[in-house]
Amino acid sequence: MAPDPARPPARQLTETLGFVATGTALCAEAIGRLDESAFGAETALPGWTRKHLVAHLAANAEALVRLLHWARTGERTPMYASPEQRNADIQAGALRPGSHLAQWFSESAAALDTAATTLPDAAWSAEVVTAQGRTVPAREVGWMRSREVLVHAVDLGTGLSFADLPEAFLTALQAEIRAKRTAAGEQLDPLIGSLADVTAHLAGRGSAGVTTPDGAPAPPLSPWL
Repeated sequence: MAPDPARPPARQLTETLGFVATGTALCAEAIGRLDESAFGAETALPGWTRKHLVAHLAANAEALVRLLHWARTGERTPMYASPEQRNADIQAGALRPGSHLAQWFSESAAALDTAATTLPDAAWSAEVVTAQGRTVPAREVGWMRSREVLVHAVDLGTGLSFADLPEAFLTALQAEIRAKRTAAGEQLDPLIGSLADVTAHLAGRGSAGVTTPDGAPAPPLSPWL
């Protein structure tokens, strides 16, 4: 497998699974505080309410369970049948009652945890294919899920910020976003700000607390993830 120049060095599986546990707990706590009206509120993600976001998180967990099944058995089980099906599932999920979405999130997260904790050690090195078509070892599933639950825990808009996320996660996430944006041809200005604020900015979640070296506001970036 050829190295991906936009991907930072491999992270430790135990660390990324720890990030998953933290992010899942943050999401569960945030979701648990929502009533039906609050579920329908808009998020910072264009066109998505909290229902869309929770449906995405639940469907993503199920998709990653399929990748771990692939790693365990060798049976090719893609994350999604197609991008169109993925989007249709999210749109359909957004029509469900909030209580159903909360249960779907909880059950799918538990299923992913079971799939991960019971996966044989050797299977973490098995190659699987992501929804973007990248061939990666199954151990990347931990990092893939940690990004979803930690970043989207903030996106749910219940009071969390990037400053509430693990510092080691923010450091790794910032390195990945910089690498991928640069590989895509984006010109990134030098930035001044805290680790949390700069990472949030690079993820396209606003520019509060971030400036260029001359003190000018950091230019906005499109949402990432």
